[in-house]
Amino acid sequence: MKRLLISLSITGLAFALTNCTTTTAPPVNAPQRCVATPACATNPPSEASLPSAVPKPPAPSMQAAQWDDLTGWETDDPAPALAALVDSCRVLAKQVLWQPVCAAAGKVGAQTPDALRAWFTTQFQPWMMVNADGSLTGMITGYYEPVLQGSRKPSKQNSYPVYGPPDDLITVDLSELYPELKNLRLRGRLEGKKIVPYYARADWDQQKSKHSQKVVAWVSNAIDLFFMQVQGSGQVALSDGSRIRLGYADQNGHPYRSIGRWLIDQGEITIEQASMQGIKEWARLNPQRLNELLNQNPSMVFFRELPLTGKGPLGAMGIPLTPERSLAVDPRYIPLGAPVWLVTTRPNSDQSLARLMLAQDTGGAIRGAVRGDYYWGSGTDAGNVAGKMRQTGRLWVLMPKGFAPNDAPK
Repeated sequence: MKRLLISLSITGLAFALTNCTTTTAPPVNAPQRCVATPACATNPPSEASLPSAVPKPPAPSMQAAQWDDLTGWETDDPAPALAALVDSCRVLAKQVLWQPVCAAAGKVGAQTPDALRAWFTTQFQPWMMVNADGSLTGMITGYYEPVLQGSRKPSKQNSYPVYGPPDDLITVDLSELYPELKNLRLRGRLEGKKIVPYYARADWDQQKSKHSQKVVAWVSNAIDLFFMQVQGSGQVALSDGSRIRLGYADQNGHPYRSIGRWLIDQGEITIEQASMQGIKEWARLNPQRLNELLNQNPSMVFFRELPLTGKGPLGAMGIPLTPERSLAVDPRYIPLGAPVWLVTTRPNSDQSLARLMLAQDTGGAIRGAVRGDYYWGSGTDAGNVAGKMRQTGRLWVLMPKGFAPNDAPK
């Protein structure tokens, strides 16, 4: 009977069911991380269509490769990637497979690019990532850490609150009840003795007065706050010149819906205009419809304040991201922390972009073996590039010698 009751509850809360990733460090779970590019407009994150069964990656997504297969390998300076690998090893070194590599990485001193590439070839075996249909290319998008103007207290200029997780938000890790539901969570709230879906974005205005004590900052622009929720992290620049960093803390459990897709369907913009910049411009010209636009996405992200240290915000491994060297991936296929050789092109260009990245983050829109989200850094310039990135690319994951595909994430 208990099992039946739980099953009925899960059915009633279907749209509050979201994917989560279990990592070996406190994760920054499930930011939507889908910049409003045409990619997001036409391919919203997978949470928008919930699976009828527990999602499992299809069979083999890795094929053994040769170093000569890695286009552009001889032109990249892997020094920044090595530094990011050492960061990853703070988590990876807990795994037997990675311990020899991590021990060796910590002893590598200043080297020429040629010497560093030689070091990687002695430590790793490249594996080509392959899609379920056998294709070798996939979508590479970009994301960044926005910097918003704001304050710690409300003012006429800074009137939009950034909320921390509300006390009445309940998160249930379903794998604790049923191991077969690994990587799925249920979010909701109590109504009497029942768990019901948590408030959607459109309903939040009626509830926000109850959560005023949960405000972590106030910002000057609603559409910028929306995109900070999409990115999953950001900074707030204060009037005294200091900044605070905000990171993903939780989410209301509702599926992500693309506001770019809605604007296209309404005939307000074309698909070519559905970039973050294009959506912001539409919002500037239509301030009276801003709430209508934002409420098309019922999902809300809640934040926590983090130390303003390191090169970037914390990724899914709980370590700071490295601008232009950290990549968000689907951890069902690519192990978090692993080096990844990326071959793509720069945004709105056919100029090659081939470099060694580290799989240090995840995102609700990042689904598939050949799928990546390129972290560009913080601020306006990074956002301008990230918002335009929707490129075709290929991925090779570098795994310690002795690794077998059966050891890959499940």
